[in-house]
Amino acid sequence: MKTPAVPGSIATVSIKRLRELTPARVGLGRAGASMPTEALLAFTLDHARARDAVHAAFDAPRLSAELAGLGLNVLEVASQAPDRRDYLRRPDLGRMLDAGSRSLLADRSDNRCELAVVIGDGLSPAAVNLHAVELVRNLAGRLAETSIGVGAVVVASGARVALGDEIGAALGARMAVMLIGERPGMSAPDSLGAYLTFGPRIGLTDAERNCISNIHGAGLSYDEAAFKIAWLVREGLARQLTGVALKDESGGPPAQIAASSAL
Repeated sequence: MKTPAVPGSIATVSIKRLRELTPARVGLGRAGASMPTEALLAFTLDHARARDAVHAAFDAPRLSAELAGLGLNVLEVASQAPDRRDYLRRPDLGRMLDAGSRSLLADRSDNRCELAVVIGDGLSPAAVNLHAVELVRNLAGRLAETSIGVGAVVVASGARVALGDEIGAALGARMAVMLIGERPGMSAPDSLGAYLTFGPRIGLTDAERNCISNIHGAGLSYDEAAFKIAWLVREGLARQLTGVALKDESGGPPAQIAASSAL
């Protein structure tokens, strides 16, 4: 029979330290055979926040207006998922453009570009509503340092990651960057992900993309994420590949590297 941890003991101190290092639910304690009330209420609240993030309304008009305010060429498209219910039940519909969106992009096919940025709601519209514009603002600045311009920004409703392949191909983009809401977690309901694909086209697999995840308040900052994305865009275009053959060797933003070296 295990002896319970005594307040002030090494075990108690270790659990307290572990809680400071991770948002995971560790060492919650117990009340009889159940969790303490405080831990149960915290779990219920985080679960509700995750569900709300999945079903949040995607504010495409506001995003488009704010992105246009950055001087970017913005288009709005939609997948074949007619509503959120079908989007969640039929992932395949979120990977294909609807007829109107295909026609819209076909009219722009003569304006080929080096880089297209696609912003999709994904499984957390809340994350996109909150983080996408500021990330694009930081990314545009980082790309300008390497003389890479954003040819088009496409705001896509009902989007899965693979929808970026069809959009990139329709625009004749050499590289597509898909910013999309990640599946909400119990500690991060508003996490944004970035997927980079060289030579986007329908039918590509995840092995042919690079992913940068956990972009949110308690994860990667906008500047850190923008630095990594810009590095991968530059190297992907230069080497003409993305995916398992392209590793993130950026090391992080210069200021962050300098700070680490000084320690």
